[in-house]
Amino acid sequence: MNLDPNPPRTTQRDGPRYRPVALLGLLYFALLFLGFGLLLVVPELVQVFEEIAPGPEQQAAAQQAVHEVFRPRLPIALVMALAATAVGTHFKLLPGFRG
Repeated sequence: MNLDPNPPRTTQRDGPRYRPVALLGLLYFALLFLGFGLLLVVPELVQVFEEIAPGPEQQAAAQQAVHEVFRPRLPIALVMALAATAVGTHFKLLPGFRG
C-alpha cells in the first residue's frame, strides 16, 4: 500500500506538441513582405532625401514617392516574400520549422 502524500507525477513526453506552424508561416510572410517592400522603396527615398531640404516638403515628397514606386512593385514584393517563405519552410531554414 502506497501512502506517500506526494505521488510521482506522470507525464506524457510522447504526446503531441503544440506547434503553431500556420501562424509562424504568416508572420514570416508578413515580415519578409515588409522587408522586400522596404528594399524596393529605399533607393527612391534616398533620392528624395538627397534632393529636397528637410521639412514638410520633404515628408510630402517622400510619401508621394513611396506611393508611386511601391504600387507597381507590390506584386514583386508579394512573390518574393511568398518564395522566400516557401523556401525557408521547405528547407527548414526558418526558426520554428526546424524541429
